[in-house]
Formats: sequence, structure tokens, C-alpha cells
Amino acid sequence: MAVTINDVARLAGVSPSTVSKVLNNWSTISPATAERVHEAIRKLDYTPNARAVSFARQSTKNIAFLTAITRNEAYKNPHMFDIMCGVHNELGKENYSLTLIDSSRESYPGETAEKIISQKSADGIVVHGSAVNETVGNLLVKRQFPHIIIGHPNFSSQLCWIDTNHALAGEFAAEHMISCNYTNAAFVGGRKSDFISVQRERGFLGLMGKYGYGVPQSHVIHTDSSVREAAAAALTLLSKKNPPRAIVCENSQIALGVSKGIEKTGKSVPKDIAFLTFDTYPYSGVIEPKPTIIDINMYDMGVQAGQVMLHKLENPSLQVQSYTTLPVLLQGESTEVGGV
Repeated sequence: MAVTINDVARLAGVSPSTVSKVLNNWSTISPATAERVHEAIRKLDYTPNARAVSFARQSTKNIAFLTAITRNEAYKNPHMFDIMCGVHNELGKENYSLTLIDSSRESYPGETAEKIISQKSADGIVVHGSAVNETVGNLLVKRQFPHIIIGHPNFSSQLCWIDTNHALAGEFAAEHMISCNYTNAAFVGGRKSDFISVQRERGFLGLMGKYGYGVPQSHVIHTDSSVREAAAAALTLLSKKNPPRAIVCENSQIALGVSKGIEKTGKSVPKDIAFLTFDTYPYSGVIEPKPTIIDINMYDMGVQAGQVMLHKLENPSLQVQSYTTLPVLLQGESTEVGGV
């Protein structure tokens, strides 16, 4: 039978909490008592587990990653897992574990976060954007519970959050279009209610307009981000009297559909029509020709979220609200610098 902290306590003639304090190097324990405990540990060949080490300092050494998980989540939201891996890697350096917790089956908003806090099952919470609402936000702020939100909340709050600047990514796309002489460009986005799509569209249209290359409303099409609707959007754009020279696709699933639509027209990429997409995952790897991508390193974003969480654990009053992880251009074969 494995030796427990209670066995050590009995042999040393102290309480289990005293053993835990010795393991955590509490200065309030006398040298004589500490020596008795260490002697008992040596005699019993006791190896403390994480729970025993954390007992006296009221720490779980665990961080909750709160998100909404539904069927096929890995396909619908692949970036979440890159973020989670980055958070896990950073927390692991300080011996923290990361527990994935689903909020999709709550009886009422904020139920899961409330349980985590009241049951003290984690020292802090990383909240993915899919699990953020005002109730959760108010709870975290009111309880002053260490947290970091992945994504800018769509409501005013004192929450700590980090996000990528999607409007800036849209500007990167516009700069690339202009550098390639694709000044007659179109934008195929997601739904008008999709925050990320709206921000990318705003950045793209804004910078194109700033340089005098306004994109007509007829060249902006919103879809449900399905391959089918994206392909239809490409066919609509390319059938116009004055078709665009290039198409900016708001995500790689849309880009897959657009590439299929272009293929149906028999046009050559990038000679006749060019296109660009945001995000490497999940479909850019299967698109031919290899697409040019405005990408965000979501793993790095997770690393930065992990770093903020560790700082929050040390200083709960720390306030962080910032955009982080700049977009990068990955040149592919679907655009051509100097193209006409």
C-alpha cells in the first residue's frame, strides 16, 4: 500500500497540515519539527503528490480552460486547440495542469464558472470566446478570480482579455492586394453577425478605400462560410460584367469553396483570377494551387494567454486588455507579386 501524508504525520507526531507546510517550506514551522517530518519522509520513502504539496497553500495547481464543446468542434473551431496547446505548454513550465471544461450544457449562464470558483477546483480560468457572456464576466470581476479571456468581449467590462487584431489582418490583406496590382478586388466573408469576419472585412475595405481603390458593395458577398455558398459567391462575382481581379476569402473554408467556383469557370489561378485567404487551418492545406494566407499564430496567442494567467496568479489586481500576436503573410501560389 502506498505511503500517504497521514503515515508521515503519525510517524513524525504532527498533523497532516504540518507535513504539508514543511513540504511547502513554511517559515512558521520550527527547525526541530521540520527535521522530524523530513526524517519520517526518509524512513517511509514517501513521495508527495501534487495534492499534498498544494494542501497548505490552498492551491490546486490547476487552471480551467472553459469553452463550449459541441459535436465536430475540432473542425468548426480548430484554432481553439492551438490556443489551448499554447496555454498548456506555458503553464506546464510552472507545474500547472490545464483542465478542459465544457460550458455548452449549462442550466443557466455562468453555471460552470460559478461551480469552478465555489468548489475551488482551479486557481484560475482561461475563458475561450465561445464561453464568454456578461454573466460570466460579472462573476469573474465580482469574485476577483484570476482569469484571462481569449477574444475581445462584445460588452463593456473590467475583464482581462487578449485578442488578435482582425481588422489589422484585413489591412494586411489589402496591402498585399495593392502590392500585387489587384486593385479591383472582392471580399467573400461569413455571416454579417460573425464578429471576426466583420472586423476582417472592415480592415480590408477601409485600407483599400484609403488608397483610392474602393470596393463596390456588389463585390462584397456574405455567406454561411460553407463550401457550397462560397463556391456560388465566386461564380456570381466572376459572372459580372466587370469581374474582380482577385478575391479575398475571410477563412480557409470559404477559400476552398471559392477555389472550387473558380475551377468551374475554367479560369487559371493566378493568371486570370487570384485569391487570398485568412488562416492556415483547417482547409488551406488541401487547396490547389497553394493559397496565399494572412495567418495568425494561434499557438503563440495561447502561450501569451498562459503567461498572463501566471502573472494574474501572482498579482490578481493586474489588468490586461490588449491585442497581441501580429498577422503574417504566407506567400503562396494563388497571388503573384506584380500581377496585373
